[in-house]
Amino acid sequence: MNDKIKRVKYLRGLEKFSKLIIRNLKRDDYDASKFRALVEKNTQILAKIEPVYLDQPYSKSLCEFANLVISNDDKAMLLKAANSLEKLKNSKTYKKDKHKGQIYE
Repeated sequence: MNDKIKRVKYLRGLEKFSKLIIRNLKRDDYDASKFRALVEKNTQILAKIEPVYLDQPYSKSLCEFANLVISNDDKAMLLKAANSLEKLKNSKTYKKDKHKGQIYE
């Protein structure tokens, strides 16, 4: 299989996993046991995908977040990591002010 195809497949799997985890972390009726069961189920699905080297900051942090979710159970720490991940993702779409240097009177 081509390296690019493997990378895209791995990134899509990580994105899907992280979105599911973040959505369930932010629910009002959060239950730790149900959450852990969900993580275990989706970890098995994620394990079927062959990991590849990631070089972009967002991709690396996405992989780190997935590993953190698998190894940790603390909701507050997971929410903090999820928020920083979303912040990193949104920083790529920042649009520079067009006329920042001009002064309007």
